[in-house]
Amino acid sequence: MKLRKFGEIKVSEIGLGCWQLGGDWGDVDDYTAQKVLETAVENKITFYDTADVYGSGRSEELLYKYLKPIAPESFIATKLGRFPEPGNSNNYTLESFRRFTENSLKRLGVDSLDLTQLHCIPTNLMESGNVFEWLRILKNEGKIKQFGASVESIYEAQICLKQDGLASLQIIFNLFRQKPITELFEQAKTKGVSLIVRLPLASGLLGGKLNSNILFPDNDHRLFNKDGQCFNVGETFAGIPFDIGLDLVEELKVFVPEGINLAQMALRWILDFDAVTVVIPGSKTPLQIPENVSVSNLSNLPKSLHEKLRDFYNQKVSQHIRGKY
Repeated sequence: MKLRKFGEIKVSEIGLGCWQLGGDWGDVDDYTAQKVLETAVENKITFYDTADVYGSGRSEELLYKYLKPIAPESFIATKLGRFPEPGNSNNYTLESFRRFTENSLKRLGVDSLDLTQLHCIPTNLMESGNVFEWLRILKNEGKIKQFGASVESIYEAQICLKQDGLASLQIIFNLFRQKPITELFEQAKTKGVSLIVRLPLASGLLGGKLNSNILFPDNDHRLFNKDGQCFNVGETFAGIPFDIGLDLVEELKVFVPEGINLAQMALRWILDFDAVTVVIPGSKTPLQIPENVSVSNLSNLPKSLHEKLRDFYNQKVSQHIRGKY
């Protein structure tokens, strides 16, 4: 596993997204969560992304229960701002931020959070700047070591980049969402801000194994949020309508180099950009992790393939994207 610089430390360039351990991806029981985390450690993953809202704290609790005993030095990035109710104005005060942080500290069993991120909060709150001042206060109090922001659009990312002390941005970036290449990467590199990439496989679409007959469970956001019914549609299939996404995936398969599969190509494509610090695919089963991690040791994709994938995005994908972007 190759490492990349995150501030003053280095982390595995393939991390583990832990939303699925808390909920909204169907059921993941404690035993499966334990095996997922054990397999991640065995495969040299050192970066784990969670949030207080994932399963109302369950994701954080599982990291404490199953990760801390076997890999206490792991880097855990959490988030705040959407619990207990996304968009509730009571979430956005210094007192609330302090309470949310202290609750995460307890659930994770640590004295200071490695990284806390604003969790897709309303744009106007980022513009006002108060939320960043509260994070600086929490850092000065020693409750957090670094702070960043998980954002839904390039505009929000650019707002955050203006803030002193910002350690990271978490963005949606994949073969179906390529705008950051031209509108964010150089700015982030200039500022020394780490980029955490979520939804690298577009909620599983770019895994290449979904089909039109699949039945998602009622508690899977790929069913209940497929058209943005509950939160930003971009968080589900990267904002691409599912049926159209399936057709696009079939077209993409012709570009996959010999010896790897579509998911590996999609992950390798992301890692080929040096502005990216860590990519955080989620895994509901331990079987997915070794394949994801293997991408770290693959060679960069040919420049000609990058050009073809860029053209494919411009000609076939971009017009279908919904939601903030």
